[in-house]
Amino acid sequence: MDQRRLVFFPLPLQGHQTPMLQLASILYSKGFSISIIHTNFNSPNPANYPSFTFHSISDNLSESEASTEDLTLLLHNLNMNCLVPFSAILSEIMSEVGVACLITDVIWYFTQAVADSLDLPRIVLRTNNPSSFIAFTYLPLFREKGYLSAQGSKLDEPVPELPPLKKKDIPRIHTRFPELNDEVSRKMMETSKAARGLVFNSFEELEGSSLTLVRQHFQIPVFAVGPFQKQVQASFSSLLTEDRSCIPWLNAQQPKSVLYVSFGSIAAIDEAQFHEIAWGLAHSKQPFLWVIRPGLVRGLNGRGAPLPNGFLEMVTGRSMIVGWAPQEEVLAHPAIGGFWTHCGWNSILESICKGVPMICLPFFGDQMTNARYVTDVWRVGLRFEKGLKQEDIEKGIKRIMVEKEGKEMIQRLAVLKDNASVCIQKGGSSYQSLESLVAHILSF
Repeated sequence: MDQRRLVFFPLPLQGHQTPMLQLASILYSKGFSISIIHTNFNSPNPANYPSFTFHSISDNLSESEASTEDLTLLLHNLNMNCLVPFSAILSEIMSEVGVACLITDVIWYFTQAVADSLDLPRIVLRTNNPSSFIAFTYLPLFREKGYLSAQGSKLDEPVPELPPLKKKDIPRIHTRFPELNDEVSRKMMETSKAARGLVFNSFEELEGSSLTLVRQHFQIPVFAVGPFQKQVQASFSSLLTEDRSCIPWLNAQQPKSVLYVSFGSIAAIDEAQFHEIAWGLAHSKQPFLWVIRPGLVRGLNGRGAPLPNGFLEMVTGRSMIVGWAPQEEVLAHPAIGGFWTHCGWNSILESICKGVPMICLPFFGDQMTNARYVTDVWRVGLRFEKGLKQEDIEKGIKRIMVEKEGKEMIQRLAVLKDNASVCIQKGGSSYQSLESLVAHILSF
């Protein structure tokens, strides 16, 4: 058996594919050979990873099924449709080269049975963080206690089992098929417990107490080897075309003056919210770089979002709007002073690593939990707790960008940023965790 061949199977969504390919690059640097199995839907570009071997499988998704509008349905369909083609290609790879280990996204729950049938060890990568992963493990209890049906003022009540969460912070994915939600999360947890290891893109100094809870709950080896992005050369895994014209524009701005606004690759808002955001940005008087990608505003069938009348005239000279931005490069730019984010885990970790305070606008899944940690645990961002109103947005932007509160956040971020650098150096927590992961794989 080739002890040095690893097979990776990333989930075909931006926030999942990027860290999986980063982990593959990290383990490649440790001497492993890398094979990537991927779906036709949102497939990565093999040309960006010349050292890896790529194998494409059919996902059998119709055009309407290949939509992120109902994420739960998409994840269910992917798990159903990929079983046969994935099994076939994995068997073929194993017959040709021998494989030490299969590393999949946690959400590919069908792969545990395939790995077992081939007597192949499976390790899972959870692409969101330990703190939100714990919240997912509590979902059956929260459902039993009625927390998930909380409405109105009850949403602001604390969750006593899992401080500092409030009921509105419990992970939720909006779907037309709630019973599928239960099935997907239950299978995800069951097959994670059956895996031979669990990897996180996080680090002990940031989430030590949550990692302890995960270890107690799962009883399998847990490896916190993040931040991934600090250990690999900039990866080329963007599924959307980046508009690099924003970099020269940022070069012309004052240090720490620009608010970067991006809500990730999937989240959607309605037109009324879009207009509140626009006017909040306009009235704040702060320079801003706003990512408005196709599909950001619901119900426009991919057409560009219509900006409110008079908006562009009001922000001329201090604004730039792009369809997609090279985010890591933007966050590292000296002109950036704040990041208004959907609170996907990759975005939060990038913001922490670059020392940029955040405005949180979570949408679904782990994002609500992440936002609570940003505001209440690490205290490096703020959130509009009472919905999106342009006056609150204007005040919030000023709090982050020009007032004392934002400067205090930057001081706290400096400590976290330093920890993120130290943990991956020789002897650091993530360095040691990575060494343990390598030894664990070689022990199979």
